[in-house]
Amino acid sequence: MVLKKLLLTVALVAAASPVWAGDVVRMGTEGAYPPYNFINDAGEVDGMERELGDELCRRASLTCEWVTNDWDSIIPNLVSGNYDTIIAGMSVTDERDEVIDFTQAYIPPEPSAYLAMDSGLDVSGGVIAAQTSTIQAAFIAQQGWTLVEFATPEETISAVRNGEADAVLADSSFLADHATDGLVFLDRTDSIGGGVGMGVRESDGELRGKFNAAIDSMKEDGSLNDLITKWEVGDTW
Repeated sequence: MVLKKLLLTVALVAAASPVWAGDVVRMGTEGAYPPYNFINDAGEVDGMERELGDELCRRASLTCEWVTNDWDSIIPNLVSGNYDTIIAGMSVTDERDEVIDFTQAYIPPEPSAYLAMDSGLDVSGGVIAAQTSTIQAAFIAQQGWTLVEFATPEETISAVRNGEADAVLADSSFLADHATDGLVFLDRTDSIGGGVGMGVRESDGELRGKFNAAIDSMKEDGSLNDLITKWEVGDTW
């Protein structure tokens, strides 16, 4: 419900959104969702999507400039012109597509997994943590389960460790590095998203077309699958 209200508000101002122009593209990401995107020890955006974005820009003869933004305002700030794309592990959904446009998916749909302290947990009767404004948070709410939302992915993990939640639901590739010190995967996954794509403003069809062509070329020559395998972000194409 919160996500629907946010997207409705954004839709009301989308008609006045700016249009990309020029050869420089500001790439908006969260910088907090490894292995998709994170900030490395040098203070720079890193991860699968940094490597992918730089290569897509090279193939499209564009110059990338990287911008970080909190997840819960990442769509509104795209629409308002703070950057020109979202490349942040964002699943393509019908609700989001009503407000912004997406390129074709560059990562196939990945199952969402549960991480908990108790391997026998019944998630339907537990308190489940998820990052706010995500497909996982929406899924938990749709099931009628008890949901607690947090602003960052790391906070969802901490909530399980400190007892605020019984489990966390997120992309399995994100959770993989956190299955330590008593946290275990439950024997259940749920298919929720429709693949991960780049978000662009609805007014930026030209930019969307450039990135679609670049993604096509990486799929055709196998380099996109190489990145997916290198960073372990899901199944290959």
